[in-house]
Amino acid sequence: MTFDPGVGTARTSAAKNQARKAGRGPRASAFIALAILVAAMWVLEGIDTVLGGRLDAEGVRPLNTDGLTGILLAPLLHAGWGHLIANTVPLLVVGAIIALSGIRTFALVTVFGWAISGVITWLIGGGGVHIGASGVVFAYIVFVIVRGLFTRAPLHIIVGIIAAIYYGVGVLGGMLPFGNDGISWQGHLGGAIGGVVAASALGRRRRKPVPRAQVTSA
Repeated sequence: MTFDPGVGTARTSAAKNQARKAGRGPRASAFIALAILVAAMWVLEGIDTVLGGRLDAEGVRPLNTDGLTGILLAPLLHAGWGHLIANTVPLLVVGAIIALSGIRTFALVTVFGWAISGVITWLIGGGGVHIGASGVVFAYIVFVIVRGLFTRAPLHIIVGIIAAIYYGVGVLGGMLPFGNDGISWQGHLGGAIGGVVAASALGRRRRKPVPRAQVTSA
């Protein structure tokens, strides 16, 4: 068997280029999904404004079977433009960080945050109607903070530390049952749980050993 170093280098470079190109598609899809999510929130708030706030009644109604549909709808509805803007900014910033990991990661974190936030709110939300994307926002933030603990990837750990410094106090405060009158701390708590669950699931998958291909020399 003869070995040509140049051939090995060329193959390695080609493989890296191919992997780089393959990653662009999932990332682009994730950014498009994020843009569609935010656009849907803004369009619905415009419609809700025209309708005089009628859509706000379609949020989560805790322990009420009529409020179960709110688990699907609540993150898209907001109590005015100020509420929407407050959620849009972190949703775009942290959502973009997650989108860099591709559509599968973005979709998984979004689904876990959306669903668990809604279910927790429905179970322990208390009175009133709960609306807003803050549960999803908390899922995004907590996912970014804890992801490195599960993946052990240096970049994830560094980004997580930065996110914890910037958002940590606000996240902890937003999940407390006191000092949050008029704010759905239950939704925040559920979203945070969803972020941890997503990080754990993706971390286990990342660390799963990939069997090496058999190489035969002649």
